[in-house]
Amino acid sequence: MLKAAARLLQRWTQATVTPEPERLDVTLDAADLVPAVAALQEARWGYLAAITGVDLGPEAGEIELLYHFCAGAAVVTLRVRTPRNQAFVPSICDSVPSASFYERELMEMLGVTVANTPNTDRLFLPDDWPQEVYPLRKDFRLEDAPLPGSDT
Repeated sequence: MLKAAARLLQRWTQATVTPEPERLDVTLDAADLVPAVAALQEARWGYLAAITGVDLGPEAGEIELLYHFCAGAAVVTLRVRTPRNQAFVPSICDSVPSASFYERELMEMLGVTVANTPNTDRLFLPDDWPQEVYPLRKDFRLEDAPLPGSDT
């Protein structure tokens, strides 16, 4: 299964790692994310299990996004890095409509702009949550969050 996925993604792959059996991590550019996901979908290689994100911190200046696809026991993770100060990726909702939930979470919790995602409504944070305050960023400070019942 993993060899088939590696062949499908070869055109866009910058690097691969096999951190454990039945798992393949593929690093690619954000610009190549949509065609890589489309290739997996067209080949009916697995399903999108989750999209997660990791803030590598202010020192690193990057956020890494991980798109986890599963087929049986096999897991392929597409790894995309984006500058932290202008975190941006294209939406994959045209190929995987259910990705909308995960894309909304990336926007709300990590401050990643997801271009052309169909729904930008908040999921977890209240409507009065301050702009530019992202709870999953390493420099998040609890004192930047509004207190329940307060006007700020």
